[in-house]
Amino acid sequence: MSSEHMGTADPAGDSAVDSRPGGHLGEAIPAGLLDDGERLTRDRLRELQLDRLRATLHHAYENVELYRRKFDAAGVRPDDCRSLTDLSRFPFTTKADLRDTYPFGMFAVPMADVRRIHASSGTTGRPTVVGYTDDDLSMWADVIARSIRAAGGRPGHKVHISYGYGLFTGGLGAHYGAERAGCTVIPASGGMTARQVQIIQDFQPEIIMITPSYMLTLLDEFEKQGIDPRTSSLKVGIFGAEPWTEEMRREIEERAGIHAVDIYGLSEVIGPGVAQECVETKDGLHVWEDHFYPEVVDPLADTVLPDGEEGELVFTSLTKEALPIIRYRTRDLTRLLPGTARPAFRRIQKITGRCDDMIILRGVNVFPSQIEEIVLRTPGVAPHFQIELTRRGRMDHMTVRVEARPQAGPGQRETAARSIVQSVKDGVGITVEVGIVDPETLERSLGKLRRVKDLRQP
Repeated sequence: MSSEHMGTADPAGDSAVDSRPGGHLGEAIPAGLLDDGERLTRDRLRELQLDRLRATLHHAYENVELYRRKFDAAGVRPDDCRSLTDLSRFPFTTKADLRDTYPFGMFAVPMADVRRIHASSGTTGRPTVVGYTDDDLSMWADVIARSIRAAGGRPGHKVHISYGYGLFTGGLGAHYGAERAGCTVIPASGGMTARQVQIIQDFQPEIIMITPSYMLTLLDEFEKQGIDPRTSSLKVGIFGAEPWTEEMRREIEERAGIHAVDIYGLSEVIGPGVAQECVETKDGLHVWEDHFYPEVVDPLADTVLPDGEEGELVFTSLTKEALPIIRYRTRDLTRLLPGTARPAFRRIQKITGRCDDMIILRGVNVFPSQIEEIVLRTPGVAPHFQIELTRRGRMDHMTVRVEARPQAGPGQRETAARSIVQSVKDGVGITVEVGIVDPETLERSLGKLRRVKDLRQP
C-alpha cells in the first residue's frame, strides 16, 4: 500500500496517521466522539441488556400472535427470563416465520406508527418484510453513525454510498447513518460503474460504503480508465452485505490503497449496523450489544455454545419497536470473542460462510470462501470467479471458472489452472475442474454476488 495514501507510522505508537485533512485513520476514536452506549462498562451493559430483553419479550408476546403461540408452545412466558442465560429457554425465530406471516404479521405496533418498510429481494421465495417506527429509524441511524466512526469516519467526511437504494436496507440505512455521523452523503447507489469512478474523481469522498464484490468491479473500472485507484481521495471502505475473506481484504487494500473494514447486519435484525469492525484493530466486528443481543448455537443440536466456539449466529433485538425479533437464526457461521477496541462489546469473528451456503460435494463440506481464498492467492488470475455444480452420471461435479488477468498469457493461464486444482485438492479435499476464461467475461456484481450456479437436477 502507498505510504502516502495510507499514512505514516505514528512515532507515539503503531497506528497509521493519515497526513491529509479530514482526520486520523488507524487511531483510537477520540473520547469526545464516543456515544453513551460506547462508554458503558461490561457490567453496566449486562444490566441494561437484561432490562431491555425483558421489555422486548413482553412487547413481542403481547403484540405478535406468532410469538405468543411459540412461547406458549414452548411453555415459557416473558417473566421466566430472570437472567440473560434464561433466553436459551425461548424458541428461535427463522426466515420461514417471517415468510409465513407475510407481509405484516410480525409487526408489533399499529400500521399508523410504522414510518418505513423494507424487504428482502424474495429471489428464493416470499420476501421477508420489516418495518420501522420513528424511534427504530433513529436507533438505526445511531448504530450506523457509531459504525462509521469506528471505521475512521469523522464529521465533515464525504461518504460515497454504492449500496443499492430501495427496499434493500443497505442504501437508505447507510445514508441516514452517515448524515447522523455528521458526514456529507453522496447517494450513488449501485450500477453505472464508469460514472461512479467519475463521481469519486470529481467529488473526492474519503469513505465508500459498498459490497466487496462490487468494489472489485469498481477497481477494475478505475484501471480500465487508466486511473490508479490508489491515487483517489478514498481513505476507507466499509464493506458489507456478503461474506468476504482476509485475502479479499488484502486485494482491496493493496489495489485501492485504503483501509478495508467490515460492517455486519441483516434486514430481519435492523439492516447494516448490527456490528462493525474498528479500523484501529481490524480483528473482527464489535456487536453493538446495547441494541442486539448475540448468541452462538450449535446449528444441529440448537444448544448455546460458549464464547470462542464456532457455530450459528443468533440475534435478539433489545430496542426495536415495530418488529422485535427473538433469537433469530441468521445462518451465518462465526464465534463470539472478547471486545478489544470497544472493550464492553464482544466481537464476532469475520463471517466467511453460512450454513445454507455450504455445498456438500461427494460427501465433503465445501464453502465458496474456501475457493475464494485459493483464487485470490493464485498468480495470473483476477478475483472474479464462479462455481458451477452439475451432475455427471451419479456423481456431482464442480467446475470453477476464473477470469485471467489481462496480461496473463496461455502458459500462465495453464499454470494457474493446475495450481488451483491442486490447491483445492490439498486444502479442501475434492477434485474440481478449473476453467480460466478471458477477462471481463463473467457476470459482474452490482450488489450481492451470487458465487454458485447449481445446475444439478433435483
